[in-house]
Amino acid sequence: MKEFILSNGISACIKQNKNTPRVALTLNISINLPEKYAGEYSLMNRLLIKGTKQYSSEEISNILDENAIELYTEMKSDYLRFRFVCLNEDFETALSMLSDIIQNSTFEEFDKEKNKLKGELTAELDSAKVKVSDLFTKNIYKDHFYGHSYTKILEEVDNVTKDDVKKGYEKILKTGKKTVALVGDIEENGLLEKYLGCILPSRNNLSEIEVPNPVKQDCVELIKDDANQAQILQGWHVGTVNDKEYPMLMLLNIILGASGLSSRLFLELREKKGLAYTVRTSYETHAKAGVFSIYIGTEPVNIQTSISGFKEEIEKIKNIPVGEEELRNAKNNLIGKQQFLSETNSQQANIMAYYSIMDKGFNYRETVINMIKNITPEDLMNCARKYFTDDYILAILKP
Repeated sequence: MKEFILSNGISACIKQNKNTPRVALTLNISINLPEKYAGEYSLMNRLLIKGTKQYSSEEISNILDENAIELYTEMKSDYLRFRFVCLNEDFETALSMLSDIIQNSTFEEFDKEKNKLKGELTAELDSAKVKVSDLFTKNIYKDHFYGHSYTKILEEVDNVTKDDVKKGYEKILKTGKKTVALVGDIEENGLLEKYLGCILPSRNNLSEIEVPNPVKQDCVELIKDDANQAQILQGWHVGTVNDKEYPMLMLLNIILGASGLSSRLFLELREKKGLAYTVRTSYETHAKAGVFSIYIGTEPVNIQTSISGFKEEIEKIKNIPVGEEELRNAKNNLIGKQQFLSETNSQQANIMAYYSIMDKGFNYRETVINMIKNITPEDLMNCARKYFTDDYILAILKP
């Protein structure tokens, strides 16, 4: 692994994986300002590859198809991600297209993409599971940029103009920190400098996105007359990738609900009590806040029983040390997932660029794995007691 800095300050890293036919690149640009209206950044993401000063949307599509280049843009809460995968021999072509898109996007087809976005979000919200997730997100991040859920976007996206999108992108490009990871059977030959060294410099500006307000216990409900099931989401604000508890929260997620058949909630609420087909936990981290949540889809008559089941398992993890065998199995599961999710060149580039944009360094994944190995039952109890308090959001959708 070779790390270096481009002439415009972009942090770069190249990891050589010999005898792999395709090379992968991920470029992240940090977001330091919240969007003006919900949906502005989503529209921006959709429009970035819809044409440049040199190529139309159709021409971009044809060039990518002819060269078997997979090029995407993805809008995350804290950064804008550009990434591509291509055959080794087409690397310069892909890099040239990426450079052109970053610098010269014209954001064509604005009205068309806005209408498509509204239609897609409306269709997604037909799902009861999506609806309760939307309700949960709006309340766990109330009055915050992170809480711009599907319904919030639908409420505000008509206020977004093409000029808003262009100015928003210009600010991101001008103020954002930039980091790039390249993985494959390729050596540094000056191409990154040639095509990425010419974009606006990387900046370490302080983020103007505020830390979300602390959560106070609240239960929010949504009635959906045609729902066949009740959908329940309970969640807490927890630590982020920048907190010492980050690997502990990842491990608690595995133990409680993210390891399928062997997770505690699955065994207790589905297998023993027959409350649901699906029960799981999730740990999602942004730069300024993280959320740990429990989800279940169940019969409406089982709502209170399910909530009591959540509480029972949370109390156990807070007060009873995890046994050696369960802890060992959970660590092996989590480390195995970390390795499984970094098998391809594309996955490795994404992970490296993610940790770098979060100021943890390109190789932080290895640090995390070592931290996981050293976690004790006491660490898990202390982490659970710190975050699994009575200050949570409980979102319920029911018929």
